[in-house]
Parts: sequence; structure tokens; C-alpha cells
Amino acid sequence: MRSIIALLFAVTLAWVPARAAEPEPIKIGFGEALTGSLAVIGKSGIVAMQIWAEQINAKGGLLGRPVKLIYYDNQSNPANVPGLYVKLLDVDHVDFVLSGYATNMAVPAMPVAITHKKLYLSLFSLATNAQFHYPRSFSMIATGPDAKVAFSKGYFDLAMELDPKPTTVAILGSDTEFARNGTDGAKVNAAAAGLKVVYDGSYPPTTTDYTPIVRALKATNPDLIYIASYPADTTGILRAATEMGLKARMLGGSLVGLATASMKTQLGPLLNDIVLGEQWVPAPKLQFPGVMEFLKIYQSRAVAEGVDPLGVFLPPFAYARMQVLEQAVNAVHSLDDGKLADYMHSHTFKTVVGDIVYSKDGEWAENRLVWTQFQGIKGNDLDQFRNPETEIVLIPKEYRSGTLRTPYQIGSP
Repeated sequence: MRSIIALLFAVTLAWVPARAAEPEPIKIGFGEALTGSLAVIGKSGIVAMQIWAEQINAKGGLLGRPVKLIYYDNQSNPANVPGLYVKLLDVDHVDFVLSGYATNMAVPAMPVAITHKKLYLSLFSLATNAQFHYPRSFSMIATGPDAKVAFSKGYFDLAMELDPKPTTVAILGSDTEFARNGTDGAKVNAAAAGLKVVYDGSYPPTTTDYTPIVRALKATNPDLIYIASYPADTTGILRAATEMGLKARMLGGSLVGLATASMKTQLGPLLNDIVLGEQWVPAPKLQFPGVMEFLKIYQSRAVAEGVDPLGVFLPPFAYARMQVLEQAVNAVHSLDDGKLADYMHSHTFKTVVGDIVYSKDGEWAENRLVWTQFQGIKGNDLDQFRNPETEIVLIPKEYRSGTLRTPYQIGSP
């Protein structure tokens, strides 16, 4: 018995220092939409970040420490966001905080990040830092330094190529921070183009019947229609437009959700002729180093994870955000928020969505939005959307892969 006890004691002594020697993980925290209207997109971003974390840990982690993602469901509700970030910082004691997907989920966390003096990396959030000017905030969105105006500029640049030039525009958006930023910028671009705004409307985010809205818009008979909407709104507006025979020389804007497989297959031919502002598309000339390899890994997991099987909208940018953090930490050899922010303001980052340089307020130094048009969609089969010819690139011009088709005709082939 004494021998057994002595052996157990020796094993315990050997085990304790080994356990103590294991490095503490670097904890990265965020709130994300696992349920609610934004979950169809938000969950795809989590898969992308998990891929990054697995790859980093397989290589030994960051600074010799494993990384750990800690996240909670914000339920697609901005009111839930501040409390989640207080918990992440004050209870979980995370080392870094990231935003969830979308402006409406990113902005409410900013005051918490600022109070705690934390580095804050947002994801697809429009003009996140415009009202705060917080030097430790950085955006992962391709709008450039003047985000509000850049968000719709490509749409109006295309519109002014029409012959004869359009004279009127209708502007529609949900009554949310994201859409207000988008439509405010659209009004600036419309004025710069000499266009008359004949309809300027918004609707509550709880709207379910879009028929009265589309009817009022249609009555103004605009040349152009610019829309800023979230996924549920996008579907409702386009279905109402079809039912009412809405016509225009050009219809489009930032109709969020149209880049996802679920909405592509839901709407099918109803997408034809829509001009869409995209962050990135897998057109041959836009395949930056590493992006297709990442998508191959993501797509191999998407079905089992129950997320968007195409993954061309949010996932590459969610992965790129982690690449930026990784490169900054490795360069600075520190988790110090201030040192990392200083480095990020002054260096170029190599990512799967291209090289990124940050400017004032943590926005990208240049506008790299891609403007596309859906063409030739037949039926609701998903495979057709793997063909780049169903979504041609119009802007940037150096990547143009087709010709703008006008006027907008609902459900046209």
C-alpha cells in the first residue's frame, strides 16, 4: 500500500507541473447571430473563423499560445449586443473583441470596446467608426475611407453611363442604421449626378407586407431605383415588385442576402437584371491568392455545418479579418491593444480578399466594392450560380466581364 501511495504521489507531482506549463489560450470574443434574421449569414462567418483557428492552432498558435473563440448569440437583436460584450470582457476576460456581422450588430458594441480601451475589428459594418473616431477600431468592409458615399457610388456611376441619361431616382431603405447610412450616401451621389429624388422612403424592420411601399414607389415612375435592405426585406420587396410589375431603367443597390445560396435559389429568375453592390465575387480576375483554397475548405464543411454552401459573401472576409489580427500580433509580438492599433494603421496586410491598408477611422484606404448584374438565370437550381456568367462584373472596369443590361425587366431570362 505504501508503495502504491508513493507511486501515485510521484505521478501527481509529475502531472501538476506539466499541466501548469500549458499556455493559457488567447481568447477572442464576439457576439454573432446564431438565430434571427441575420443568422443565415452570421453562422457562415463563424465557420470561417473556426477554420482559421484550427489552422493557427495546428501551427502552434499565436505567440506560442493556442487561440480560442468565445461567442454568444445576439439573436439578430441590437439590444442584446452591449450586454454580451460586457460579459465577454468582464467575465470571460477575452483578449480581443470582434463585432458580429452587420452594422446594426457592430455599432452597439463600440461604446463597450471604447470604455475598455480594446482593439475592435468589425465585419461588414458600414461607417462603424464615423460617430466615434476611435483609434483602435478597424473595419473589414471594402467601402474605403468615405464609406457612406462609396457604398452606392458605383450604382450611380453605372446609371450615368445610360443613354439617354436618367433624370429621376427613387431611394428606399429599412429604418435601421445600416440602411440609413446607405440611403444617406445614395442621396449625396444622386445630387452629384444631377438626379431628382422623386421617392425617399423607409420602412420599419418589422415590416412583412411590402406591397403598399412598392405601390407608392411605383407611382413616382422613377428612372432608377436604389434599395438598401436586409435579407428578409430584400425577399419581400422583390416579390412585391414582381407582383406589381415594377419597372425602371435600372434597379438595384445593396440588397443584402442576394449573395447567399438560400436567397439565390429562392428567387431564381427574379434576380435577373438586378444591379448589386458586392464585397467580392469569385470572378477569375478577382481570385486573390489563397481565396479559392479557403473556399474549397469552407464548402467541404458547409453542408454538415448547416451554413451557406457557396460562402462567397461573408466567409472570405471573416477569414481575412482573422488574418489581419494574426499578422499584427506576430509582427508586434504582443497582445497590447494600443501597440497593435498603431501597427495596423501603418502597415499592409496580405489577405484572401487582397491587400488591405487602413486609413483614418480604421476604414480601408480605398474603395474596392464590386458592382455586378444578374443575367441568364433560369429556374432555381443552385449549380447555375457557380457559373460566373450568371453574375457579371461591371465595376471595377478593369475586371468587367459583361455589359449592363437595361431596362430592368422582372423575371427576364
